[in-house]
Amino acid sequence: MIPYPKIDPEIIRIGPLAVRWYGLMYLLGFAASYLLVWSRVRKRNLPLSREFLDTFYAFLLLGLIIGARLGYVLFYDLSSSLQHPLGIFAVWQGGMSFHGGLIGSVLAGIWCCKRYQKDPWLAADLVSVTAPIGLGLGRLGNFINGELYGRTTDVPWAMLFPGGGPLPRHPSQLYELFLEGIVLFAVLWTLKDRVRRTGMITALFVLLYGLFRSFVEFFREPDPQLGFIAGPFTMGQVLSATMIVLGALLLAYRAARGRPVS
Repeated sequence: MIPYPKIDPEIIRIGPLAVRWYGLMYLLGFAASYLLVWSRVRKRNLPLSREFLDTFYAFLLLGLIIGARLGYVLFYDLSSSLQHPLGIFAVWQGGMSFHGGLIGSVLAGIWCCKRYQKDPWLAADLVSVTAPIGLGLGRLGNFINGELYGRTTDVPWAMLFPGGGPLPRHPSQLYELFLEGIVLFAVLWTLKDRVRRTGMITALFVLLYGLFRSFVEFFREPDPQLGFIAGPFTMGQVLSATMIVLGALLLAYRAARGRPVS
């Protein structure tokens, strides 16, 4: 068993205000994505201005936050939220859903592109390549917080998490960091200049994330308020299975109908 590295989730606190590692990880992820996308826009001389990217990322961030919170409420905590509706706005108490955040950011991104008459598939492909950076850093934030830990196990690298009881558990946050962050980024970055149709990178992101998340869910402790919802499967796996199907269909459609990459 490996000792869990107890890291204070708060970097610094000034009165009632605190800077936390989890929030910093997401800011770093967004910043890295923005810088990489802007670098590729300039390198390829793409028809996207700096002003548009500033606005686009602001919409993505807003859509992500709203979608992640509403997704958690709808997918994971609906009964409690109906009993205490004001708790929906208590984002500082935790409870964010990746799948809800994805839906929110997609809708916000599409609206922004339509408003400024930009190709949404071009923007989606650029962002999809860099999204795993934020995903991986977010899982590192989960690990620092000691949350979303894995199921009990006797593997040599198991850990005792502060809120996980007396039994060792899979550090499933690190599994997700590796697959959904490092591996997914490496695959998409390698393929970004090899695909020939717009939308295919976005489809690959959806498909591969769904596959990786579904796999890791076998090691991750189910949400206590839900448990298993379909035999041995969790809500995360049900939502990720939907991503796998949609990603595969989208990949086939964009390969056949997508605009050639310039």
